[in-house]
Amino acid sequence: MDKLPEVETAKELMTEAMTWSVMRWLREKKRVRKTADQANAALDQSSQAVRERWPEHIRAAYEALVAQAAAATTARRQQNAPLPATDAEATLIASKSKEIDDQAYRARMDAEDTFDEAERKLSTSLAREGCRKAIYSWDLHEKAIRKAENLIRPK
Repeated sequence: MDKLPEVETAKELMTEAMTWSVMRWLREKKRVRKTADQANAALDQSSQAVRERWPEHIRAAYEALVAQAAAATTARRQQNAPLPATDAEATLIASKSKEIDDQAYRARMDAEDTFDEAERKLSTSLAREGCRKAIYSWDLHEKAIRKAENLIRPK
């Protein structure tokens, strides 16, 4: 995986932002949010592009796992909906990839929650923690993409 310029820019900004005062945070918070959103969008787009290049059986297994997770969290009425048949090996590979993706997503949400709390409390220490968490979430997402790239078969 090539380094994404949006992510590198966001990491640099977050590293710099860890030294800011409360007043600087108040002035720059929109720029920080916009930069973070651009990094997240670039990572999401890269991740999707990699998954689209997976072999069909792994992609189908991954999509089935995503559908299963969505059904489990949204409504019990879909509890009896059958999942598409996939082979066990593809399901295992897809479930490992999905777990890494989920871990990166949880880290991203944790960072966003920390930034929200920092803004409510006007806390630079929480904002700094949010910066660390954001960088960590991007590192996890990049790691997930690199692992997903390993599932692409050379043509």
